[in-house]
Amino acid sequence: MSASTEAPVADDPNPTVNSLADAGRYRLTIEAIGRHRFVYKVLDRVTGEVIRQLPREEVEKLISDPTYRGGRVVDTAV
Repeated sequence: MSASTEAPVADDPNPTVNSLADAGRYRLTIEAIGRHRFVYKVLDRVTGEVIRQLPREEVEKLISDPTYRGGRVVDTAV
């Protein structure tokens, strides 16, 4: 079993013992964006690096774009 320095991920079916022991290194922050939206971030306590963010930054940019309309990311026209 190899040591992992990455944060354990909820969808990881087999987290290593080391990744679970390192879980204390990471913290979850929840930021309110407006009245009905939130951004969830997993931060490395040591480096301050954002390990994972939901929704992703790309999605946040789309939402902030005044010309964006939901469902316009993929062109489904035949």
